Amino acid sequence: MAQLRQEVDPGEAGLDAKALDRLDRCFADHVDAGRLPGFLLALARGGRVAHLTTYGRRDVAAGLPVTPDTLWRIYSMTKPVTAVAVLQLMEEGRLGLDDPLERHLPAFADLRVYEGGSGAGMRTRPAAGPVLLRHLLTHTAGLTFGFYHTHPVDARYRESGLEYSVPPGADLAETVEVYARMPLQFEPGTQWNYSVASNVLGRVIEVVSGQPLDAFFAERILGPLGMTDTGFHVTAEQAPRLAELYGERDEGGIAPVPGLPVHGRPRCLSGSGGLVSSAYDFHRFMEMLRRGGELDGVRLLSADSVTLMTGNRLPGGAVLRAFGSPVHQEPGNDGLGFGFNVSVVVDPSRTLAPSSLGAYGWTGVATTAFWVDPAHELTVQFMTQLRPRTLKVFPQLRRLVSETLVQ
Repeated sequence: MAQLRQEVDPGEAGLDAKALDRLDRCFADHVDAGRLPGFLLALARGGRVAHLTTYGRRDVAAGLPVTPDTLWRIYSMTKPVTAVAVLQLMEEGRLGLDDPLERHLPAFADLRVYEGGSGAGMRTRPAAGPVLLRHLLTHTAGLTFGFYHTHPVDARYRESGLEYSVPPGADLAETVEVYARMPLQFEPGTQWNYSVASNVLGRVIEVVSGQPLDAFFAERILGPLGMTDTGFHVTAEQAPRLAELYGERDEGGIAPVPGLPVHGRPRCLSGSGGLVSSAYDFHRFMEMLRRGGELDGVRLLSADSVTLMTGNRLPGGAVLRAFGSPVHQEPGNDGLGFGFNVSVVVDPSRTLAPSSLGAYGWTGVATTAFWVDPAHELTVQFMTQLRPRTLKVFPQLRRLVSETLVQ
């Protein structure tokens, strides 16, 4: 087990000490006010960790502190790992980004698209074209989530046991078969809608590679990078380091809530949000991307594939706010494009928080976040375990991090 450690003085790395203090104090205040249980925050420049803060508790009731080796459910920060796996298979010629999904998963042949109505009166029509693998990587396939409660198609997901993305007791293959029976919310490639697409990609990886998703990740990504604390479940030895998951209470404050079941190999291996990781491990994953697919002499992807993944791949250079389905047309999506399972800053003048052109990253539902800022050779990760309803920390985090940069 390796732990993340500070490796260089902040000033030497071009970070302002007073701004770092403001950054730490802001999130410590959230903890002290009972809005967060605890957190880990790390900034690295040029690959060297220049600021590392742990504060608060990983388990409030037990009084256990956040430590550098705490384990976190990273939820949707799993998605970029899934994208790397797809690109590895692409580089080997075992799949193509313009492959029709039905070539690998025949259940997705003859898809239909929502036309109108709802419930038993829903009307659909044959899709004008197939879902392509690139549509899944960019969340433009027409799939959705059952928890949105904004469209008749997501209502159909809930009716089919998909409110939480996976039918009770189903494995990944069975889950994806249910997705294939759902109507598409829109024609593939015509909108952006965050969705279950990465679970579908996880199943594609299994079919193409002939391996379960956890075995592929371990052999091709996690093992080569030395990410020994990352996986779809925790061992008995790791379990004491796993942070408790919390949610906001109606009367204020936070309380434990059920989380991703990770004490034992899950039946459904979710490429959408199934991984647990540590700060050390995720630092290595970010560094591999920042360095163009290679770390410590181990190359996972070509530099061209990383460029493909981390550039804006929405049609015509669209931004999320304009190209997104109605639920995603919010100010926080202004100035952002989307690559392969990462958002990408395409217009810093329009982003809600200060950002650098070309910075890319993603977040998790338990208020975890990472981004890579190539222009400043900067990587940032923020780890906590809160499923929020009202607390929004990411714009604040980005603004305060931007203020730390002095060169």
